[in-house]
Amino acid sequence: MSLLSIRNLHASIGDKEILKGVNLEINKGEVHSIMGPNGNGKSTLAAVIAGNSKFTVTQGEVIFKGKNLLEMPIDVRAAEGIFLGFQYPVEIPGVSISNFMRTAVNEQRKYRGLDPLSASEFLKLMEEKKKVVEMTAKLANRSVNEGFSGGEKKKNEIFQMAMLDPIMSFLDETDSGLDIDALRIVANGVNKLRSSENAIVVITHYQRLLDYIVPDFVHVLYEGKIVKSGSKELALELEAKGYEWIREELESKQK
Repeated sequence: MSLLSIRNLHASIGDKEILKGVNLEINKGEVHSIMGPNGNGKSTLAAVIAGNSKFTVTQGEVIFKGKNLLEMPIDVRAAEGIFLGFQYPVEIPGVSISNFMRTAVNEQRKYRGLDPLSASEFLKLMEEKKKVVEMTAKLANRSVNEGFSGGEKKKNEIFQMAMLDPIMSFLDETDSGLDIDALRIVANGVNKLRSSENAIVVITHYQRLLDYIVPDFVHVLYEGKIVKSGSKELALELEAKGYEWIREELESKQK
């Protein structure tokens, strides 16, 4: 059984249909990359999986760990192991990262029938996971994303992923706005979190991220559908030929 099975998924915002029949199977231990031009549904797909109420699912199904994901409230999806790394992480003034994460981790543990972590247990876990993205103590003591640079925000996203240990992660354009050093740190953090027990979907425009996070599968999401899938070499082909190549290929098939 697939960890996550997306079948004929259609989703809209208002009267505009964005996803027009997405099909995707993801198993434990796999890293998938979804590429495609702006405005073709990549971020919408991640938002729908996470449970963003702005989008309406009009057709299709999503099965996660054998359960109907679309029937789950957003908090239950998170507790079940779905994680979304935002393209534009929000600031939460007045709430420290440590307090934010302790609440999140203990709520997750409560859902799973586990006792909350004590203060010392939580601090030990936090110190261990900070190393994943080379996060400094100074950064960890600040309010969530307040005044953070783009690189610091993305580090914080991967730190949260490390703390929550999700089974299924969607990373929405984690590379956007990062310089080469920040990209390396964030990508190395993601690679440290890869395991045979989880799966990761990396959403990106550019092949450069995939030099660091090497995917098992690459998919092209174009006009609301996955129109092409392949190995990591597909990303190199897209880099060389651009997305216009995809459009021309689809048009030639329709003739």
